[in-house]
Amino acid sequence: MHSSAHVVGIIGSGSIGVAFAIVFAKAGWTVRLYDPDAERLQVARDEIISKCSALHHYSLLQETPEVISERVVLSGDLASTVTGATLIQECAPERLELKIALFRQLDDLAAPSVILASSSSALTASSFAETLPNRDRCLVAHPGNPPYLLPVVEIVPAPFTAAEYVDQALALYAEVGLAPIRLRKEVEGFVFNRLQGALLREAYCLVRDGVSSVADIDKVVSQGLGLRWAFMGPFETVDLNTRGGVGSHALKMGPAYARMGAERGQHDPWTADLVAEVEAQRRALVPLEDWETRVAWRDRALMERARDEVQRKSR
Repeated sequence: MHSSAHVVGIIGSGSIGVAFAIVFAKAGWTVRLYDPDAERLQVARDEIISKCSALHHYSLLQETPEVISERVVLSGDLASTVTGATLIQECAPERLELKIALFRQLDDLAAPSVILASSSSALTASSFAETLPNRDRCLVAHPGNPPYLLPVVEIVPAPFTAAEYVDQALALYAEVGLAPIRLRKEVEGFVFNRLQGALLREAYCLVRDGVSSVADIDKVVSQGLGLRWAFMGPFETVDLNTRGGVGSHALKMGPAYARMGAERGQHDPWTADLVAEVEAQRRALVPLEDWETRVAWRDRALMERARDEVQRKSR
């Protein structure tokens, strides 16, 4: 069904390497999966077949698990893994010294026009690629975990990354069915883990302060916040929660959020200019005259999920 001339070299066959192998193989790419540990590679092969079988069970594959897994070629040789590749996806452990050494090898082995993308969760490309001769093709492509189920991938260029490679990366990841976002500047932890970290920090504080239990905090997210976040983000959530939109929400709730932040030693006020910028971006997406229609869309989406949950429990 699929055919592609693209080849991806995946460096590291841990959980993210395996998951990326599935993403690219599903899209019809030839996958070369490299690991210096031969035993780990064999385990990875079994994991790919097992995970593809689970995806097939839920009708999430267009081909058989066997066809998809056959596109993955195991490799213990770094040079042959990267030769002729369209893209290199580094999935080694999150250790700076390891990434510095690995990117030095990759920059030496891969053709100068091939993108070198790191799956780093927090380390920036500047921290491990700055001294490389071909550093302009290096960037971070940080996925949700696992990327075959969470499509978002953060494309994070360093100040030295050439715009053409950023554009190319955005196109390639979209081509394999992911949902790439482009960060406008480098920052440790990127967007995904900064948002996750902000929620986690407060969750830990609420446990520490005796406000709530671990189970109840998880329930607030899974049975409340998370049900909305499954199909819209924090800005759209508050935009639709308050008549008049996000500007009205900031006016009404901003002072309370500022006090909560100050309680945690954080002073990041929602200034008038900042609120105006957020409001302008939201209104460009959903004009205020369409607000009621969008609220009805939100409610339908929640009702669909509620119906599906009732049906799931009744089976």
